[in-house]
Amino acid sequence: MQRRNFIKNIGLLSAGLGFSATAVFAGDNTASEDYSFRKVSGRISAEGKGVPDVTVSDGFSVTRTDAKGNYALEAHYDARFIFFSLPAGYEVPQEQGIARFYAPLQKGVKQQKADFSLTRSARDDNKHTFVVWADTQIKNDEDAQKLLTISAPDAQAHIHTLKDHPVFGIGCGDLVWDNFDLFKDYRKAVAMTGVPFWQVIGNHDMDYEARTDDDSQQSFEAQFGPSYYSFNKGKVHYVVLDDVFFIGAGHRYIGYLTETQLKWLEKDLRYVPQGSTVVVALHIPSNTGDKRRHKKKEDEVGGVVINRKALYDLLKPYKVQIVSGHTHWNEVWEKDNITEHNLGTVCGAWWSGPVCGDGTPNGFGVFEVDGDDISWYYKATGYEKQHQIRLYKPGADKEKANAVIANIWNHDKRWTVEWFEDEKPKGAMEQYTGYDPAAVELYQGDALPVARKWIEPILTDHLFSAVPSAGAREIRVRAKDRFGNVFEEQISLG
Repeated sequence: MQRRNFIKNIGLLSAGLGFSATAVFAGDNTASEDYSFRKVSGRISAEGKGVPDVTVSDGFSVTRTDAKGNYALEAHYDARFIFFSLPAGYEVPQEQGIARFYAPLQKGVKQQKADFSLTRSARDDNKHTFVVWADTQIKNDEDAQKLLTISAPDAQAHIHTLKDHPVFGIGCGDLVWDNFDLFKDYRKAVAMTGVPFWQVIGNHDMDYEARTDDDSQQSFEAQFGPSYYSFNKGKVHYVVLDDVFFIGAGHRYIGYLTETQLKWLEKDLRYVPQGSTVVVALHIPSNTGDKRRHKKKEDEVGGVVINRKALYDLLKPYKVQIVSGHTHWNEVWEKDNITEHNLGTVCGAWWSGPVCGDGTPNGFGVFEVDGDDISWYYKATGYEKQHQIRLYKPGADKEKANAVIANIWNHDKRWTVEWFEDEKPKGAMEQYTGYDPAAVELYQGDALPVARKWIEPILTDHLFSAVPSAGAREIRVRAKDRFGNVFEEQISLG
């Protein structure tokens, strides 16, 4: 009754002022806009049989298929796609390696049908592996050729060793560097790997000529579909989010999750049993140690998700792994039920050298899933899996001139790092915050690197030091990760 009286009063008010009630809500120039909902229906099938309990969404509403694989929903007037959350036990639908799990919605069409056909997995997918490419970020043809002739073949060779179980990839944003003509080269690189990839939108994949954030995804969506969605593999639920919010001017953005996305995620997670493992992929990391390392009072609003607490609250009932890119450094942190992997990049320091700004080699993350459990490592481009440490002789770091330095880029608090002097155990190395010597040599100063002189070394926590005795001939460093894997490197002091 109150709502009817309110509408009635608005109508009387608008009549007295000489304009319609529609104009009060919609504005003066919206006569041609269609704000009505649209009915979308269809069927999800495999081998001619309907697949029940598949989650389907328009990015606003979420429903599920019935026992015969049928679904129907009222699509929001702003929805651009209908998409489904791939159920466990089915192959990733793809076109030359690019995941295809959606159908575009047409404006002004009151009823639309969208059917999807799935293929059952030939193998059990409770054990599977996924690789994460952070920031392929190609700006020009030279960058694209490095991706196609160095990084993609290296990934292809390593992925070939993983195919005892199903494998897929995640392109974790900044697929290109504002040059959308190069999406074709990114797609070629994905096809070379031989496995399907799901894509995340990054700040360099957005349309900065858009009026607001609402339309800044259009070039990305034309290539890869919706910018947020979910899928399943084995016992794990995967969520891809768009956390790059364009503020409507220049190339400026913040790390932010819209209320529309958070509401959608809340609905999506209703179908995920509490206690399950959930993997979240986004471009801008939800959080990093950057504020702590630089002793800042506030986070950089374009460097982390500023409303991350809202995301964390939704994820509290789950065991969560977050994968992210954006920073061009490697960092693993964990708190409560969340572990985040802010990954070193495929492009390293923007294709200007063999390492990121923190000394992490150009490369990608590898995550091995066994039921609800996930283990991981970082694969450096051009190296075997065992390459997890780089050592420097005394003098390499001017701040610790007498020390041997170890950079252990995928280190987290559950690793142990010890050193040996001429095969005599010397105990734990000292962890410190500083700059990787190789990154300093390659990138520090106004003249370096030659191609992109604005690049600088990045402060990092994953450095370790030990001061050898006078006359010591050889230092060996032994690091053990949380999974019991042991990595060793040694360096001669002669």
